[in-house]
Amino acid sequence: MQSYKELSVWQQSMNLVSEVYRITRPFPREEIYGLTSQLRRCAVSVPSNIAEGQGRSTRGEFLQFLCHARGSLFEMETQLIIAAELGYVSDNDQRVVINQLTRVAKLLNALITSLRLSPSKQSTIHDLRSTRD
Repeated sequence: MQSYKELSVWQQSMNLVSEVYRITRPFPREEIYGLTSQLRRCAVSVPSNIAEGQGRSTRGEFLQFLCHARGSLFEMETQLIIAAELGYVSDNDQRVVINQLTRVAKLLNALITSLRLSPSKQSTIHDLRSTRD
């Protein structure tokens, strides 16, 4: 089986992790175990679930982990809105992260849809490996 690292959705979600770490660096110290940690854990969860799911035995398991990754995206978006409302994130940084988050969500939804419609997990992963947004 080919590597999850070749999936565009995994690559883009890794970029999202970097952005989340960048914007949370200046958060107040008292948020280190709160919002900072929550946002970072959600961000890391997305590519981690994609990788873990791709390593599972069945398409159903892979889909389950992709859905967990999608849930983490929604959770991260909510936490980002909270951080912006608290004044921890600039409008520009919020826009940058939301745009990246949206890009990942579209790729993730496309992969989920493709896996649900495709008779073979192997061919779907091969077909989506070269997908670029």
